[in-house]
Amino acid sequence: MYHSKITGLGYYVPDNVVTNDDLSKIIDTNDEWIQERTGIQERRHIIRGEDTTTSMGVKAAKIAMERSGVAAEDIDFVVFATLSPDYYFPGPGVLVQRDLGLRTVGALDVRNQCSGFVYAISVADQYIKTGMYKNILVIGSEVHSTGLDMTTRGRGVSVIFGDGAGAAVLSREEDLSKGILSTHLHSEGIHAEELALTAPGMGARWVTDIIADNDPNDESYFPYMNGQFVFKNAVVRFAEVINEGLEANNLQVSDIDMLIPHQANLRISQFIQKKFGLNDDQVHNNIQKYGNTTAASIPIALTEAWEQGKIKSGDTVVLAAFGSGFTWASAIIKW
Repeated sequence: MYHSKITGLGYYVPDNVVTNDDLSKIIDTNDEWIQERTGIQERRHIIRGEDTTTSMGVKAAKIAMERSGVAAEDIDFVVFATLSPDYYFPGPGVLVQRDLGLRTVGALDVRNQCSGFVYAISVADQYIKTGMYKNILVIGSEVHSTGLDMTTRGRGVSVIFGDGAGAAVLSREEDLSKGILSTHLHSEGIHAEELALTAPGMGARWVTDIIADNDPNDESYFPYMNGQFVFKNAVVRFAEVINEGLEANNLQVSDIDMLIPHQANLRISQFIQKKFGLNDDQVHNNIQKYGNTTAASIPIALTEAWEQGKIKSGDTVVLAAFGSGFTWASAIIKW
């Protein structure tokens, strides 16, 4: 039995900065309204033709691989988390395998939205623990901007999301006191439609239905979110899954050196920080700059925290996420 250890991190965000004031020119909103409810000041949007979910993932992956010292020929498996694949099928995992020039290794796509990166880390961790693989590339990447309702009708959702990608290389670690100590995954599908994009989908409205109806008021292919309901569930599940991870490893809240929460809403992160009595140096938030990048938010924030020297060898790092599905998850890591 082995542990898996994060040996390289990288992230990429588009150069195109979209501020709250920029959005106020096309949507009936303003900077104060957005910041008060979400904490977001700006986000990044791709420029069509320059970036895609896959290309951003590849850029983040190259940085992570260089930092890990793991070459393309040493990658044994790819796990790609996203809700915004370039194509309905195939998924972006195989496109990464192609674009990075990897061997004909397996590529798995994870569709767990905001919890996607932690789910992907958990999957990779199991493969390494059993000895099946030695080095696994894990990516979280999202393009939201091209699929949002950028009108006043959609402002409750569209002001929240941004584009970006993060990546990690997980490698075999023989010292069982280091690396990923445990992961904890949950779902509650009874609330699936409270945060969802239902069309196009084979079970509801497919492309042919949308075209046939040609209904300008059809909102089924834009994201829907019951914001207050999601918030209330998020703060409960965040706390539960963090405590679950700590208890599984006989750790206390005082043992947390760095908490990387999914960047869904700054108010959620602040609520959890206060609940656990953590100071500002123990929690890394960057939603102010990037918005909610769903599966990319944790690897982007984790990479930033590491780059800024907030994470050091021997630190206990906690990753936690909640989102569409409903799904929620945590990972406890000894750096």
